[in-house]
Amino acid sequence: MLLKSKIQEIKLLLKNDNILTCEEECYCYAQDSSNLIKPKTNPDVVVFAETIEDVQNILKYANEHEIPVISRGAGTNMVGSCVCDEGGIVLNFSKMNKILEIDPVNMTAKVQPGVIVGNLKQEAEKSGLFFPPDPSNYAVSTVGGAIAQSSGGAMGFKYGTIKDYVLSLKVVTADGRLMTLGANTAKDSVGYHLAQLMVGSEGTLAVIVEATLKLLPKPETNCAISAYFDNLRIGMIAVNKIIGSKIFPAAIDFMDKNAIMTVEDYTKCGLRTDKDCMLLLTLDGYKSSMEYQLNSAVEVLKNSGATDIKVSDEEGAQNIWKARRVAFAATARLAPDVVTDDIIVPRENLPDIAEQCRKIAEKYNLKMCLVGHAGDGNLHPQIAVNLENEEEFKNCMEAKAEIYKATIELGGTISAEHGVGLEKKAYVKDTVDKNAIEYMKMIKNIFDSKNILNPNKIF
Repeated sequence: MLLKSKIQEIKLLLKNDNILTCEEECYCYAQDSSNLIKPKTNPDVVVFAETIEDVQNILKYANEHEIPVISRGAGTNMVGSCVCDEGGIVLNFSKMNKILEIDPVNMTAKVQPGVIVGNLKQEAEKSGLFFPPDPSNYAVSTVGGAIAQSSGGAMGFKYGTIKDYVLSLKVVTADGRLMTLGANTAKDSVGYHLAQLMVGSEGTLAVIVEATLKLLPKPETNCAISAYFDNLRIGMIAVNKIIGSKIFPAAIDFMDKNAIMTVEDYTKCGLRTDKDCMLLLTLDGYKSSMEYQLNSAVEVLKNSGATDIKVSDEEGAQNIWKARRVAFAATARLAPDVVTDDIIVPRENLPDIAEQCRKIAEKYNLKMCLVGHAGDGNLHPQIAVNLENEEEFKNCMEAKAEIYKATIELGGTISAEHGVGLEKKAYVKDTVDKNAIEYMKMIKNIFDSKNILNPNKIF
């Protein structure tokens, strides 16, 4: 615990009284959205940074006194990335939430780290532009958090993930220095790409205080296709047939039977609960091309075993995607806790990993709703469980370990867009080349020799 004298000194570093210290207030910031990780302690203080200078002052002080600093956006990550297992300072960015500039000529956005991804999308669209990254919780997740976790989303299939939109970052190092990484240009080939090194670093290397992001022209229109299959494997094979036919949807997601039934019970939106699998496609582009894309996609789906196909216009597409995005919330009604995961395999192995996830859930008698971004080969097994029940907890952990093993054997990796945090760090050695891990640790030591930035995460 920090001495009261240090807490008073921290208060003096800030221009405004942006600090929480009482136990009840700090408790709210001790944990994130991961259910498997329980915090060992509360943060000693929570600081709401308003300026870059606030961040620099806090980090200089923390580095001098070797106090842990945990950067926090909305706390929506699923792997314990901002759990405070050593106390210290939580650096909250909810007050650094300004969109500083939307540049329609250069098609860029300059934002503070606390900007909500959904708000950035809306502002970009006012200028006829488009920010594609769309994590399922984009209505609350922040740009800084999305960069730190290397977030993705359904649109990643066609448009890439947030790493593909980072042009330049301003970061504050562990010792309080301000550093600009990258350039505000479409291309940059000068030296090492340190800005990309920050993507997915989970706040362990430096603290992001500003980002310049690439925008795209907004597609003229879009529509959605819901295709139902009587067999999960046939549905997963259909994904490869769609892409193999040179059809390029903006997104291809899926829900298995358990997910369809659970979401329909929650939303009452008319999903076919008698089917074993649903593919959800979004097509976008010019109005003049939409009929051709739509007819081509429907024809391939029919020939790939789809037994029911529904086409929705732009408004209907929004509604059907809302149903897909609430899968986690719907699963939460089945048990006291939900443990969600994030695995990815080469797309050709998607049918195999989907079937193996089901078999593993059956083996351990677990309620699993299987959803994911099929176009990427990215699955999110969502397990409804009572973590207070010793047997259910043990079964859940053993099932997760088997799912990771199966994923790796099929040429995949244990995290596509959620990160590592505390929850998955024990499995990193099975996933990443051992020499690469050693270099990662050396990089961490170069950036943060006193190990104050989000300590004990990833490794």
